[in-house]
Amino acid sequence: MKSPQFDGHERARWAGRAVAYDRSFARLCAHPAEALLDAAEVDKGHHLLDAGTGTGTVAALASARGATVMAADAEPSMLELAATRLPPGATVLATLPVLPFPARTFDVAVANFVINHVGNPAAAVAELARVTRPGGRVAVTLWPSPPPTAQRLWGEIFDAAGAERPATMPRLEPAKDFPRTESGLSALLESAGLTEVTCSTVSWTLHITADDWWAGPAAGLSTAGLILDAQPPSVVAEVRAAFDELTAPYRTDRGDLALPASALLAGGVRF
Repeated sequence: MKSPQFDGHERARWAGRAVAYDRSFARLCAHPAEALLDAAEVDKGHHLLDAGTGTGTVAALASARGATVMAADAEPSMLELAATRLPPGATVLATLPVLPFPARTFDVAVANFVINHVGNPAAAVAELARVTRPGGRVAVTLWPSPPPTAQRLWGEIFDAAGAERPATMPRLEPAKDFPRTESGLSALLESAGLTEVTCSTVSWTLHITADDWWAGPAAGLSTAGLILDAQPPSVVAEVRAAFDELTAPYRTDRGDLALPASALLAGGVRF
């Protein structure tokens, strides 16, 4: 079910980096959280699984709605930070697509930007469906392709600095990949047996300081961090100069960045 090479890369890329993530990319991922919970129709009294909780943004919002939450993540440092934002006992170390819960445990299962971090997306969505009761809802978010400005800029920055990509970049096995479009994500949820599937594109503007946006890749996070890690110090300096130049058009009068972002948001009902 798993893809060891891809999944192993993901575990290594995020290990011990919760604070850097919380400062940088978590800010990007936080925006659709309320819409994700709306799509799952989360309300008081629901028993909710937040798979791949990261630093606990979605789980904390669900808890504030009156839901009983279980926040799962594969990275201990993420859970350590998430636990400070959640009721006692609300976190568990677990990795999609194999979760340590009986079938039909939860009323709702959500995954905020997690499907893009697993080597077998179809198996991951099927596992979310497995642990959800019949009639319960599953909802996920995913970065689209082509990527929005917030992510696309990193590629342009590396190109401008002449940064070479590592010889081996993690890629999904072709048979396990799928189109990162509304129809592609809808089909993925339907293949897991979900019904009444809907998918839409959510757009927003990320407001973040330049230093905070730089902090994620500088700490080695995500694909941008993998590329930056592979550069000699002289090229890292060139990348930072290109970063400052290419993000300048997005600086506001307050001095922060205003970066256009978008995501796919899909949900369905467990049959």
